[in-house]
Amino acid sequence: MDTPVATPNRHGADGTAGRVRVLYVDEDCDDITAVTETLTGSTDEFTVTVCETADDALKAIENASYDCVVSEYRLPDRDGIELLRAVRDQSFDLPFLLFTDDGDESVASNAISAGVTDYMTKTPLSEQTELLRQRITSAVARYQEEADILDRMTDAFFAVDENWEFTYANERGRRVISRAMAVDRDTTDLLGQNIWEAVPSIEGTEFSKQYRQAMTQQEPASFEAYFEPLQTWFEVSVYPSPTGISVYFRDITERHKHEEEIRGRERTLREIYRVISRKDLDFEDKVERLLEIGQHVLGTETAALSRIDGDRYVFEIVSDRTGTTEAGDAVPLDATNCERAVVEEQTLVLADIAEDRPELAERAGYTEMGVSCYLGTPVVVDGSVYGTFCFYGTEPRASFSEWEVTLVELMGNWVSYEQERERREQELTRERNRLEEFASVVSHDLRNPLNVAFGRLTLVNEEYDGDPEHVEALQRSLERMDELIDDVLALARGGHKVIDATEASLDDIITAAWDTVESSDATLERVDTDVRITGDQTRLQQLFENLFRNSVEHGSTSSRTPSDDSLEHGSSPTGVDDSDESVTVSVGTLSDERGFYVADDGPGIPEDERDVVFERGYTTSDDGTGFGLAIVSEIVDAHGARITISESEDGGTRFDVTGIQVE
Repeated sequence: MDTPVATPNRHGADGTAGRVRVLYVDEDCDDITAVTETLTGSTDEFTVTVCETADDALKAIENASYDCVVSEYRLPDRDGIELLRAVRDQSFDLPFLLFTDDGDESVASNAISAGVTDYMTKTPLSEQTELLRQRITSAVARYQEEADILDRMTDAFFAVDENWEFTYANERGRRVISRAMAVDRDTTDLLGQNIWEAVPSIEGTEFSKQYRQAMTQQEPASFEAYFEPLQTWFEVSVYPSPTGISVYFRDITERHKHEEEIRGRERTLREIYRVISRKDLDFEDKVERLLEIGQHVLGTETAALSRIDGDRYVFEIVSDRTGTTEAGDAVPLDATNCERAVVEEQTLVLADIAEDRPELAERAGYTEMGVSCYLGTPVVVDGSVYGTFCFYGTEPRASFSEWEVTLVELMGNWVSYEQERERREQELTRERNRLEEFASVVSHDLRNPLNVAFGRLTLVNEEYDGDPEHVEALQRSLERMDELIDDVLALARGGHKVIDATEASLDDIITAAWDTVESSDATLERVDTDVRITGDQTRLQQLFENLFRNSVEHGSTSSRTPSDDSLEHGSSPTGVDDSDESVTVSVGTLSDERGFYVADDGPGIPEDERDVVFERGYTTSDDGTGFGLAIVSEIVDAHGARITISESEDGGTRFDVTGIQVE
């Protein structure tokens, strides 16, 4: 770094930096004279080298650097197209202009295929030479601009001494610095210039701060910063030494753009999640906001959720910045692009309808509504296409990105899911209404005659002096019918959602439940139940009642006989425990505040029956209804919890309910 190294010029080491070097290939003396005089006689700086044959031209290109090649089509040793191909083998981007009157449409076509930069006729020569100069100037400018863009994609380097004077800059570094200096990089000699004077726009920026700090503290630094004059982000590494600093930097603008795109996508996804998760918005409000989000991302004027109604396309929910379309409007389906998305049952992506699908440009959507770009995905509900979720505009686009297509499909899939869920909920509501109506009929039509039967049985019992077993059997049958009616009503009206979830005392719920159970010969034990539980207090009490009743009725000595070893059986003929040995029921909370358990010391439930005991109507008892544990299961589900069966420590049955908070 201590020894200054000169920066090479753009066009080689022959002292012609800043001039446009043209290689002209032609054997016609008059044409050569006219072209040379026009180029060298202009105010622009041109140097012209003339070759009469293609071979001479190729040798010249090997031995020197040129900014542009101009060639006649007809040459002594080969034609201009062959020369063009040979030049392209050496340089894919060097400007090459074909200047001839010997060509035709075929020659022009071949020249374009071979990569010609421009094609011009010579006649009239006096006018065309001036146009040729302009074309050369324009082609070389584009060539140099493209070279600059490629250069920005690579690392650059420069060094300054302790006096802040440039001692070295590689070609890439010199180009960037020259752009920042706003001067012609081909004529700028950076060596010996003070960086703050040469590039005053760097003062007061993060670059100057970091450079000075590295020089003063003699510590390396790495940073990223934006340079406003060049509208470019740079990644910079600074390495100090006693004689100055060395700076390595690269253009990371594209990376920053990509990162910003990712951040934008994340913001969009978060916004979508906030919309679909809001409880205070109904389906229509959510769809309206999704359409607005999609419009913002895609930049289209119109967005809509539409429904297919026979041969009509009905706009259900619309966001239209032009104000031409409203919800409820309908058009013929075959006039729309959506018809293709519906028929093909896949996302339709048309950045430019006339270009991508010319046959759709004949439809009214294009000819009358002016729809020029379209992105829509079918909404599928229960396996059938319901309609489309689409975005469209009046101006064609270059393309829709993969991200944009994915975003529309994501929102369309949510709409499909919500439509299906809403339809299922409506069907469920209808089913529950029918079930409750049925239960009400059962309650009314059976309870009335049942009450009459109970009343008449009381009278019969007072007058009857025969075998009392007959009356008792009739009493048990009527009571069983009453239990069945209660259980059917509980199942029909219980539902699957917790209606009133509040915090309550677990001990209070257990006490209320135990008081409803015929348990004179049973014992209740509590373990750590002095806690609060969150849920529907009424339904939780019903849960404990059924679990307690199950333990009490099936935990007696008579239920432990070898001939009777399954759930809901083994009770005495009267339905109550008449043994000398009582059952003990224990209730306790689980660790980590995750739920509770109910256990007993009865005969237990065989392992092969535990998977089916919660099914409605399942029982092996002559007296059981088979609904008690089914009701328990539904209450647990309604709380979003889970119930499992295992063997208790005393060999009986243990029910664990997890997912209901106790604290």
